Amino acid sequence: MSAPSSTEHDQLLHVALELHPQVALRPEPFGALAYHYGNRRLVFLKHRDMVAVARVLADHPTLAAALEACDIAPARWPSFAKAFASLTTSEIVRER
Repeated sequence: MSAPSSTEHDQLLHVALELHPQVALRPEPFGALAYHYGNRRLVFLKHRDMVAVARVLADHPTLAAALEACDIAPARWPSFAKAFASLTTSEIVRER
């Protein structure tokens, strides 16, 4: 299985996402720990901006709208799309 291309990551910007209902976020000085109670995966969110966006995903129609609401500079959006693609693969976030 090949890694998603940047175009596929960019497409994620137009998708409605949410934290999986079985995921808990525990705040940490570096960002947060995300624990999925269903599959027992533990993921480190290594930046506070990632945590802020993850917390508001369900309140916005797309990932791009959530990034905009959190005042994330558009130049950083591709890296966020890549990170959220990884979180989708690990079932920390999901499409809604």
